Amino acid sequence: MIDAYEDPGVPDCRGGGRYLWWLVTRQPGRSLAGALLGSTWMVLLAAAPYLLSRAIDEGLEPGDFPALAGWTAALFAVGAFNAWVSIMRHRTMTRVRMDANFRTVKVVVGQAIRLGAALPRRAGAGEVVTIGVGDVLTISQALTIIGPGIGSVIAYLVVAALLLSVSMPIAVVVLLGMPLVAVLVVPLLARLQGTETEYRERQGVLTARIGDLAGGLRVLNGLGGKGLFADAFHRDSRRLLTQGYRVGAVSSWIQAFGTGLPTLFLGVVTWLAARLAAQGDISIGELVSVYGYVAVLVAPVGFLVECGYQISRGVVAARRVVRFLRLEPVPDTGTRPAPSEPAVLHDPESGVRVRPGRLTALAAARPADAADVVDRLGRYVPSAATWGGVPLAEIPLPQVRERILVAEHEADLFAGTLRELVAGRSDPGAEDIAHAVHAAVSDDIVQALPDGLDSPIDAQARNLSGGQRQRIRLLRALLAAPEILLAIEPTSALDAHTEARVAERLHEARRGRTTVVTSTSPLVLDRADTVHFLIDGKVAATGTHQELLDGEPEYRTLVARDENAEELLN
Repeated sequence: MIDAYEDPGVPDCRGGGRYLWWLVTRQPGRSLAGALLGSTWMVLLAAAPYLLSRAIDEGLEPGDFPALAGWTAALFAVGAFNAWVSIMRHRTMTRVRMDANFRTVKVVVGQAIRLGAALPRRAGAGEVVTIGVGDVLTISQALTIIGPGIGSVIAYLVVAALLLSVSMPIAVVVLLGMPLVAVLVVPLLARLQGTETEYRERQGVLTARIGDLAGGLRVLNGLGGKGLFADAFHRDSRRLLTQGYRVGAVSSWIQAFGTGLPTLFLGVVTWLAARLAAQGDISIGELVSVYGYVAVLVAPVGFLVECGYQISRGVVAARRVVRFLRLEPVPDTGTRPAPSEPAVLHDPESGVRVRPGRLTALAAARPADAADVVDRLGRYVPSAATWGGVPLAEIPLPQVRERILVAEHEADLFAGTLRELVAGRSDPGAEDIAHAVHAAVSDDIVQALPDGLDSPIDAQARNLSGGQRQRIRLLRALLAAPEILLAIEPTSALDAHTEARVAERLHEARRGRTTVVTSTSPLVLDRADTVHFLIDGKVAATGTHQELLDGEPEYRTLVARDENAEELLN
């Protein structure tokens, strides 16, 4: 099975079927062993009726007890050996499936890391969650075809050959059975792929909506929008339920054929063999063997139908994985060096100009407009933004990331100690941490935790409040000490008293370095050296907070949050 640190290899992303085949070829020895053990197990199941017929015809019927004992012992030995083969087959196939599972997880996680900051802009959270929770398991189950699937085909041919030695009409009936199964089941498998694909797409959308609700429930409740989103979620879940019924309907027919058709063969062939035995064309032992062969045949036919079902679902899941693996990160074709000294950041699209060494605030009627400006200045989306007159797109991305930090107000917080959480990849000293804790007004958080900075923090800091999480994110950004800090709504979850202290200390802590914050809080804006007022994503006015209050009625309406603010926001 794949090691946690082993290279999973380069997946074949030319299609769902090719991806499944790549998973098989990545473990050739185990796949071959699974096919061999599965085939041996299936064929030995068919050996039991043959040995039983010999015991009857050569031992029981003529009264030859030594022959009866010999054939009985052979039957017992084959059964015991086949039991061991079954154990090894199951063990090998479990490893095959687990390898496919873990290998897919590794390539998906590797792709997520490769995409980096482009991930949320290229794929929804719901799609990634659906791949990790459902598609990975479905893909691994599809590899059942390697063992029982191949074994079923070989066992079917062996049984047909054995029946041919007994009776031509019986063998013909059995050989015609598989094409009949294909005619009935293949169209259903094609329909299953279509309904399963739509179901997976709807499932991804609904998963994303659940994540949005969980992350913004408190805000929605405060704005009175909880009921609206709850109704939308209810409608989406009903659509998913309806689509699930469609998938279930097709699946039920496939599974019904998988169980019913072999049973039908058993009845038809047994009736035909009984007539031949009554007419004296076959012996009693051969009649028993025919019944045994066809009874054994129920398993291979059922496995073949089940494998077809699993492969159809696996191809759908693999297509989703392949679609995700085909995504490309933001291209990095930069060859020009970044400015050697602090320089102006400029976004021509909005008109925002960020002077070095100053605290600049972006106040927008729509907060998303300010966030878009930050994305462009941080080079997270293609734009014409420049740094010191050099287009950001022409500067190598590692240089941009090393000196420009975008701090999102909902950035991920990973599980670990608080010290590990805020330190990131650096190894800050105690004095640096203390300064950053003070600047982010996080002293009370550290003091309240039982072990201070060494206290464990849950994933996404679920054991902290919303305001505490926001201050921890700001603490982490300040501790990174970037040359240019672009902070999106760094105080939106704080009370007025804490927000005022954060604004004051942030200005002091970043003195002499370039800082940009997006906010409509007068407490933050009052501390900014320069404020850009944005309307429809464009700079409408620039100045200090007080200058804009005096000269821009729309700005005053926005930041004062009076009764006309709602009209401006709309």
